[in-house]
Amino acid sequence: MKGKAKRSRGLRPNGDGKPTAVDLFCGCGGLTVGLKRAGFRVLGAVDVDPLSVKTYKANHRDVTLWEKDIRELDPQELLDTLGLKKGGLDLLAGCPPCQGFSTMRTLNGALMVDDPRNDLLLEFERFVEALRPRAVMMENVPGLADDERFGAFRRKLKNLGYLGEHRILNAAHYGVPQRRRRLIYLAGLGVTIPFAGKAAKMKTVEDAIGGLPKAGQSGDPVHDMPENRTPKVLNVIRLIPKDGGSRRDLPEEFQLECHKRCNGFKDVYGRMAWKKPAPTITGGCFNPSKGRFLHPEEDRAITMREAALLQGFPRRYKFPTTENKSAVALMIGNALPPPFIVAHGRSIKRVLRNSTLKTLMGSAYSN
Repeated sequence: MKGKAKRSRGLRPNGDGKPTAVDLFCGCGGLTVGLKRAGFRVLGAVDVDPLSVKTYKANHRDVTLWEKDIRELDPQELLDTLGLKKGGLDLLAGCPPCQGFSTMRTLNGALMVDDPRNDLLLEFERFVEALRPRAVMMENVPGLADDERFGAFRRKLKNLGYLGEHRILNAAHYGVPQRRRRLIYLAGLGVTIPFAGKAAKMKTVEDAIGGLPKAGQSGDPVHDMPENRTPKVLNVIRLIPKDGGSRRDLPEEFQLECHKRCNGFKDVYGRMAWKKPAPTITGGCFNPSKGRFLHPEEDRAITMREAALLQGFPRRYKFPTTENKSAVALMIGNALPPPFIVAHGRSIKRVLRNSTLKTLMGSAYSN
């Protein structure tokens, strides 16, 4: 039902003893996957993009989902629908759409971009103030750190009693098989929340996609989505050395004129390397002209299943098989990598549990 909440068929809020969470700007569900793996019960989610909503519903039928512009959603409606009272939610998490803050859009910080999506940060703030969750987690692009609106956001939450801190971290250090620098903000109501420690070992492209069957005949529609290349482009791809080669390895007669004139964007028409993390998976990951998105061995770009696995999604996660591959790629590229969320979600859960125990012990002694 568009514009209305899809009623959860699961247990009552916190009926299973798990800490509760709400996922704002949920996209196709990467943050929700991570929170569930970290031990949270995700009660509600909000997003306006139809393809993302379709994907989210297919994978998280136990979550109440609002398919609408968050600016049109009353926080009280969310509380009433989920059976919560103000202050009764454990974690409010989300990633306000961040394209306006990206370094590509801002020329590495030299230009302020007036993008209306930037103001969705204020909507996140509105829900924090209205719901008063015990903890807050927000993830975004590194460029947000230098934006004045983020400074105002942090000051507002501090005034509300939240002790928050932000860092710019590489998701590859937290179990994600790709290099991906992201800003993460963690805050607790009256308590500080430490950032997760790094994983003992980084995962590689081989760890994520090395065991997949051959694309095109695997029986997985997301892995078998076809790609169409001109003979000229296919010939260039075949000449790129296996396992980490790049366009700079091509003979001069196969170098594109635009690449000869510009020494930037060196990763375009590059292959991933088996023993290293992948580059950042973006909305252009189906197109070798957009980055190092060629398979380490096969003469093709990575498939949508491979892109999802490199983001850290479960292998059986459902994605639409629409002919518009670019829309699917954009949705996957914009997703939050679940393992990154798992690591920090567990840190939040520990703080919430310890805080609850201290409160209970204090009440016992006072009686």
